[in-house]
Amino acid sequence: MIAQRGAISMAINKADFIEGMAKGLAVLESFDTERQRLNATLAAQRAGLTRAAARRHLLTLTHLGYLETDGGYFWLAPKVLRFSGSYLASARLPRMLQPTLNRLAAQTSESFSAVVLDGDHVVIVARSGSARVLAYGLHLGARLPAHATSTGRVLLAARSRSEFNAWMKGRELPRLTAYTTVEPKKFRDIIAQVRTQDFCIASQEHELGVHALAVPLRNMDGRTVAALNVVAAPQRLEARAMETGLLPLMQEAARELRPML
Repeated sequence: MIAQRGAISMAINKADFIEGMAKGLAVLESFDTERQRLNATLAAQRAGLTRAAARRHLLTLTHLGYLETDGGYFWLAPKVLRFSGSYLASARLPRMLQPTLNRLAAQTSESFSAVVLDGDHVVIVARSGSARVLAYGLHLGARLPAHATSTGRVLLAARSRSEFNAWMKGRELPRLTAYTTVEPKKFRDIIAQVRTQDFCIASQEHELGVHALAVPLRNMDGRTVAALNVVAAPQRLEARAMETGLLPLMQEAARELRPML
């Protein structure tokens, strides 16, 4: 598992690969919204390690201040926010996108996010809008399943067909709601449609009561570097109304951003 994680991110010589660091990060990444507290057994299962190795990493991360513990279970400590805080303060992409997100939110009173793809998930790197959608988990740094989100589908559609086929190979698509697309053929058809129409609407596939619309954000070379999306509850905006009312605004924003990306 850990070797694959390194191979996916970049090619690296075996002599340059620090196994211990990879294992420690795998343990740290084992904590998520589904499992906020882990013991050594659960961490080992999630990180693909032995229980003894997972325990040593948990204790080390606790000693360094990245985890807290009651002696049996471990959970993330506030110190882990140093990583996200440093990224958001220094990364060029969120700073470039934030004024546009603010403007769109002020125009429409809806909530907008900028999202990038990270493996099986999308990650929110910038957002603006009403606090009412915080219940949906759309906070900075939130990780959402790519297959069930409008942004994930836009970003997957931007991949070459061979890259997308590799992403799909042997993959199970978890069902999150009664509306989630989990059949591989149907999902492939959806991605093909997104490639053609250059936007995506996902209705209640990630969470009940939420419609989402996304468009790609491309640079001057035509490469998709992120996705722009808006979310709304059904009682505020039907999916069709999103396409007619918000899509043109978002497409225009994407065109304006292109020279800066």
